[in-house]
Amino acid sequence: MLEGRIVAAFGRHYEVELTDGSCITGIPLGKKSPYACGDRVALERASTDQAQILRHLPRTSLLYRSDAYREKLIAANASQIMLVVATEPSFSDELLARALVAAESQGLRSIIVLNKIDLVDRLPAARARLAPLASLGYAVLELSAHTDATPLLPYLAGEISVLVGQSGMGKSTLINALVPGASAATREISTALDSGKHTTTHARLYRLVHGGSLIDSPGLQEFGLKHLSTSAIEEGFVEFRPHLGGCRFRDCRHQSEPNCAIKQAVEQGLINAHRYEQFLRLKARD
Repeated sequence: MLEGRIVAAFGRHYEVELTDGSCITGIPLGKKSPYACGDRVALERASTDQAQILRHLPRTSLLYRSDAYREKLIAANASQIMLVVATEPSFSDELLARALVAAESQGLRSIIVLNKIDLVDRLPAARARLAPLASLGYAVLELSAHTDATPLLPYLAGEISVLVGQSGMGKSTLINALVPGASAATREISTALDSGKHTTTHARLYRLVHGGSLIDSPGLQEFGLKHLSTSAIEEGFVEFRPHLGGCRFRDCRHQSEPNCAIKQAVEQGLINAHRYEQFLRLKARD
């Protein structure tokens, strides 16, 4: 029996790093692939370079998104999420809010990375959009991945971080700055599996020279939360927490009900009105 960690996920094929540091291709039992990059697994060797994945080993977290039809696993056993946005192109406030809620549901620390700050004309607007999140205590790190990604290093050391962001935010540039040779490694794996299409659609875990690990996930344009209950979504908005339980009705939807503690907090300026509107839209869609 072997044990290892999944360091790359390609559909039903996984690259698994064994406890001795060597890597092997893992294939799950059955038709389903319930594994994510970062998962620790038990395996049984089938050949020199291939093994059957038998089961998960205990997880500390699982970050994933879902809609009415399917679930998409992003990363397992991460300790924090790094949400990459940029001054250009414009980022989605709602996707950012959804990713933060998903991270909160798994107890992950969230760090927001504002990339491309060298585009100074767009910087004030991006800062203004992130200000409500910074006021809630979320760390917002500003950098230009093209020139210097080192401000991230103190936050990455000793952590298993998952990098999440929309396409075009500069995640690949950030990975290449933090992990020398990352692009070459991706090309080699894709060629070995005869599946070049995976160069931009797979998740991969990188070991960092300065300590810690970084899981790069494919760029995304949506982040469904169908798997989360209404109460989990409420808890995911951290500024709601002091007011939850204070509503007149136990099943308050925080919309038109009288004596709603959440609405009162919005009126008093304790909850940002835009964040409250995001909550209502998120709850209505999921």
